[in-house]
Amino acid sequence: MVTIRLARHGAKKEPFYRIVATDSRKPRDGRFIEILGTWNPVSKDKASAIQFKPERLKHWLSKGATPSETVSRLIKTSGALKAADASA
Repeated sequence: MVTIRLARHGAKKEPFYRIVATDSRKPRDGRFIEILGTWNPVSKDKASAIQFKPERLKHWLSKGATPSETVSRLIKTSGALKAADASA
């Protein structure tokens, strides 16, 4: 089963997350299928803290990938699916 979730990167106390499509059985920071975006929670500029590839996000959701709770919240906050619909 494909899951869309966060993979942690960055330094100690300076987290930086990649939003990835991955097999749900893989470890959090393990191998992934594709990078779908990034999230920097410590960014001072909240507008650029969340970045998605909306067309790829829509692709994986249409294939049946399930987003984690946090990723679902980030998608709603950023309006990434609205951007994908506008470009289509």
